[in-house]
Amino acid sequence: MRIVRNVAAIFMLAGLGFTGSVQAADDPIATRQAIMSSVGAAAGLGGGMMKGEVTFSPVAGKAAIATMNAAAASFGDFFPEGSDQGDTGALPAIWESADGFAAELAKFSAAAGKAMEASGKDGPADLDAFKAAMGPVFGTCKSCHETYRKKN
Repeated sequence: MRIVRNVAAIFMLAGLGFTGSVQAADDPIATRQAIMSSVGAAAGLGGGMMKGEVTFSPVAGKAAIATMNAAAASFGDFFPEGSDQGDTGALPAIWESADGFAAELAKFSAAAGKAMEASGKDGPADLDAFKAAMGPVFGTCKSCHETYRKKN
């Protein structure tokens, strides 16, 4: 139970940072990096549960899904013209193929929204329910990163 409380605290703090970053939209690169940092934490937790490296908890599953859903709701707002320069992992394809990027963001948003609905009020009932909800979200991440993110 202690792990669940710690995970919940991390996501609450990440959420507070996420909100503050979104309000500081004068630096879209920093804002989208902050959002992706939250997504990375949620993916790490979710992936860990799916692989059996982290004990599944409905609360932790719900936190991971909610983080993805929050990111999907606003992430696309932070790619204005000119924000392709600087310390960014975004590829020029985002601006060259704005419709394609928008379609990827729509897939992410739809998958995260469905996962949120499927997780119910208290989180996914079990690991299989979590996998069914989160799997498609992870699929949209992979799809978008293959085309629109620089390789490290």
